[in-house]
Amino acid sequence: MGRIYLSPPDVGAQERLFLLQAFDSNWIAPTGPEIDAFEREFAEAVCVPHAVALSSGTAALHLGLESLGVGRDMDVVTSTLTFAATANAITYVGARPAFVDVSADTWTMNPDLLEEELRSRALAGRQAAAVISVDLYGQCADYDRLGEICRQYDVPLIADAAEALGSTYNGAPAGSFGACAAFSFNGNKIITTSGGGMFVSHDRRLADRARHMSTQARDPAPHYQHSDSGYNYRLSNLLAAIGRAQLRSLPRKLERRRAVNAMYRKAFDDIAGISVMPEAEYGRSNCWLTCVTIDAAMLGATPDDIRLALEVQNIESRPLWKPMHLQPVFEQCPMRGGAVAEDLFRRGLCLPSGSSLAPEDQSRVIEMVRGLVLRGTSDHLRCN
Repeated sequence: MGRIYLSPPDVGAQERLFLLQAFDSNWIAPTGPEIDAFEREFAEAVCVPHAVALSSGTAALHLGLESLGVGRDMDVVTSTLTFAATANAITYVGARPAFVDVSADTWTMNPDLLEEELRSRALAGRQAAAVISVDLYGQCADYDRLGEICRQYDVPLIADAAEALGSTYNGAPAGSFGACAAFSFNGNKIITTSGGGMFVSHDRRLADRARHMSTQARDPAPHYQHSDSGYNYRLSNLLAAIGRAQLRSLPRKLERRRAVNAMYRKAFDDIAGISVMPEAEYGRSNCWLTCVTIDAAMLGATPDDIRLALEVQNIESRPLWKPMHLQPVFEQCPMRGGAVAEDLFRRGLCLPSGSSLAPEDQSRVIEMVRGLVLRGTSDHLRCN
């Protein structure tokens, strides 16, 4: 049986056509008309006026912090339940991450804990330099509350929307909140440019700064002159061509991922020990990955039992992100709360969710999971 991947690239004839057209134009260097068009079309798609195409979502986060003046010996508050890139970008500017737990009903940053954190820092005279929210697995954070809290304490908000292209919060697109936002086009994301990312902002000054720093901070002069130390972060014209084609199929990809999520929900609805990640009432997730939590005591099978059983059948799955405050590299960083993220990590599992996932392959995944947990439940009941 062929391998079923967690979230493989979904590309086809249109991507090939756009790539070859860009190749034939001889715009091979990291500049060209495809980049300009991709930035313009992407900005329109997320309802933000300024977009800068970059080599990765991590680069977008890095430049977001740098553009806001975040630097050495400052603190940046972010969600503990996220991919390491969110926290790594903070260290790139010499700042220190400070982590906040998530809400059980959204899996995104808990606004009450963020308020406690910023209030405590204000009283101590060491306010955070920025807050990075995380739109986890495609679910937007609660931006009305987070934005209000950040404004109250005069702390800029950055949205890590790496996983959330196409998601909405109260009808507004992911990435349209905060001072700036970052998207990822890694190979497993909802659209891909192989590798790549996008910085977006309503503030032209921030976008201009990000663009300047992404091209080695070259000053406007006929010779190579530099007043800042910049980075080689620009996306190539060829990859931008792929991104333009991918963006055209985004509605189909969104529809398909939500259909995959709905099929999992229906399939596990009668099993009390399996719960699919909740969708917040305030938004609509792109369902980048369908994640479930497993009650091992009820089912007689742990998430890792299921993961290993799926792997034997050539099916890829993986645990949820390990919270950042549990990572050795960040274990000395401040942490507020943590029990919710730790529990989700202990009980969580990500299932194959790609927009190219064939219905028969998803049925195979479902049959494997149901068979395992139902056998486990039966064995568990007999043992008790």
